[in-house]
Amino acid sequence: MIFRAVPTLKFLSSIFVVCALVSGCRSLTPQQFAAAVPRLEPEKFFEGPVRSWGVIETRSGKPKSRLRAELFGVREGADVVVTQNFTFEDGRKQQRIWRIRRVDENRYEAFADDVKGPAVGYAYGNAFHWTYTLQLRPGNALTRVRMEHWMYLMADEETMINRVVTRKFGVIVAQTTEYFHKGTARMPTVEPDTRE
Repeated sequence: MIFRAVPTLKFLSSIFVVCALVSGCRSLTPQQFAAAVPRLEPEKFFEGPVRSWGVIETRSGKPKSRLRAELFGVREGADVVVTQNFTFEDGRKQQRIWRIRRVDENRYEAFADDVKGPAVGYAYGNAFHWTYTLQLRPGNALTRVRMEHWMYLMADEETMINRVVTRKFGVIVAQTTEYFHKGTARMPTVEPDTRE
């Protein structure tokens, strides 16, 4: 009886562990934020001047680079065209021009030259979740990475937190925490730290 009971206990223990892992890893969905306020409408938030700053980390959480960006969104019909100018800690600069389109009550699509296909996003409550494939070098499919953003609008309706996970071949290669603020308020610098 003892030898029969041991495999049964191991089996039940394994089932318990698997169930715990599955429930712990259950995907977060935008719909879970439907009742959260204030409501985030990306096409309204990104209209006009917006500034952002943040830090890029390795997959283990080690800071890799700081960044800042100046954005300006202009209405063109039903779309908002957002010009995003990045400055990175090493002095490198980059520009991306987004065309953001609201498809229905919650779904959005956005397009940019270095984005393969549309970026697809869903806004519910104060949260906006969107994903897209970014090609880091033109013409080289091996430089494509998958971007996943979670954006959260704060109570002042002028500040937004953006959490980005970058994956390549399904593996996390970088994580970014970025803060957006509407208007032209002064931003922190991102020059490298020269202290010894």
